[in-house]
Amino acid sequence: MLACRFRTWVLLLLVIFPSLFDPSFSHFDSAKKKQMREKVRKMFYHAYENYMSHAFPHDELKPLSRSFTDSLSELGNLKLEHLPQNYNGTALTLIESLSSLVILGNYTEFERAVLWLSENLTFDVDARVNLFECNIRVLGGLVSAHILATDSTNRLVQGSYKNQLLILAEDLGRRFLPAFDTPTGLPYAWINLKYGVMKNETTETSTSGCGSLILEMGALSRLTGDPRYESAALRALRKLWSMRSSLNLLGTTLDMETGEWIEHSSGIGAGVDSFYEYLFKAHILFGKEDFWRMFHSAYLAVQKYFRHGPWYHEADMRTGKATYWQLTSLQAFWPGLQVLVGDIAAANSSHREFVHVWKKFGVLPERYLLDHQMLHPTEKYYPLRPELAESTFYLYQATKDPWYIEVGETIVNSLNSYTKVEGGFASIRDVTTMQTEDHMHSFFLAETCKYLYLLFDDSFLVDRNYIFTTEGHPLPVLSAWHERLPEIYIPSNWTYVKNERQTKRSSAMSLQVCPALSLNAGHGEQLAESACHVPDDQSDHKCFSDEQCGVDSTSCRRRSCSMAGYCGLWLVI
Repeated sequence: MLACRFRTWVLLLLVIFPSLFDPSFSHFDSAKKKQMREKVRKMFYHAYENYMSHAFPHDELKPLSRSFTDSLSELGNLKLEHLPQNYNGTALTLIESLSSLVILGNYTEFERAVLWLSENLTFDVDARVNLFECNIRVLGGLVSAHILATDSTNRLVQGSYKNQLLILAEDLGRRFLPAFDTPTGLPYAWINLKYGVMKNETTETSTSGCGSLILEMGALSRLTGDPRYESAALRALRKLWSMRSSLNLLGTTLDMETGEWIEHSSGIGAGVDSFYEYLFKAHILFGKEDFWRMFHSAYLAVQKYFRHGPWYHEADMRTGKATYWQLTSLQAFWPGLQVLVGDIAAANSSHREFVHVWKKFGVLPERYLLDHQMLHPTEKYYPLRPELAESTFYLYQATKDPWYIEVGETIVNSLNSYTKVEGGFASIRDVTTMQTEDHMHSFFLAETCKYLYLLFDDSFLVDRNYIFTTEGHPLPVLSAWHERLPEIYIPSNWTYVKNERQTKRSSAMSLQVCPALSLNAGHGEQLAESACHVPDDQSDHKCFSDEQCGVDSTSCRRRSCSMAGYCGLWLVI
């Protein structure tokens, strides 16, 4: 039986494979799960078929008018008659749907889509695109689909695939490289696919924009043997990390040319979210200890300065003082990431608050003001985002708690009740009125439907080791992609620790173990709320010095010894 004392990347394998948690599987109503799976399948094809009928080969569907938008580039702002003569869009939603088609078992449509893309898709167009979005959506979609196409278990016609998607991905990757040719190594946020960086291009970018490129570009380097893509993304990531404050916090926006911060307030939501996600997932995918060290420090800082009970507010990176008390829908990815870390209790706590807000409004509003317990006056929309479904999927895989199946059913019913229209699924403009908006983002097929489907039917993951990118594209965890681990991490007995004191004085994160199985098993202690928790030396919390005190499980702050001789979070006056 596998133990949770393996390295953190192995924890992922434990989390996503239901066969490792079968003892509780019998508690679920398999008929209900099949019923919900078929509901999600119908949702996917209702959206997909309307896109193919009314928007393909352009980027995204406008479901109310049954037309299209080329949203990936600024060309999306032009009228049809003003588009370049050779521009037919990037078939963005089709690319984003490729891995979902495989997960749903539709290999015939997947093969048809691959064939069309290989014969028709070109990136030699005069189009200014957002580097981050193009990377996670198009490059990530192509790289993931190439891997799936070369997987013999996916039943493609033998000989029909000759690396066409990888050839397209490499062509796109080469067009990204001029964006990284900067004094700091931080890339421009925008790049013209035909001409590179345009004159007078903006130098403002976000933490996510230049720090969330390593999975897709790293995978491209591993597949092609060309190190330039991974090297460019890694240089940018390391430069960004070097710009952190003394509190190990980063801001939200910066000038990539000067390396100076523009917005010092930060959180775990928009502009920063995937930066944290990619630090940890890059550690899983490539095995570099650098990624783990960066993530470990960043995660502890988030828990210390952003967390307030189950919520996460924003704070100034320089002082750690709270700036904005608000929930944003993008924050709902965080519980899913915490599951991979092993911080299940903290993940569940936050997830339940997001579910509460979802049930209150029927969907999850883009921004909710925690200090006033009210909607943001202008950001009241819901663009079919996937993050809550994603975290629900991970938490169900980790716990097998049937409550998460009920949450998934709630999400599915809400989407069908409020967002389904004759021409697809429409975004919500205002959650108070449920007024719809004429836009169906490609991530609805790439992520929202995918995570809901996997929640009810995870057969795709059986005997397979994957991580999912921030856009929901699966990448395999391969030993060939890993650096050789130092011998210190390859003991003959994974449960071996030098002495009992070391076990008690270390956190789950620092030991890279699962807190539920390592720090508490057999000691009669309660489950540590956070993976950063370090118990006090004495069970009665008595102490003679600060060294005998641990780290608080809720705030991740170090405890100190009071004059009375007890460990606690004492105020210093």
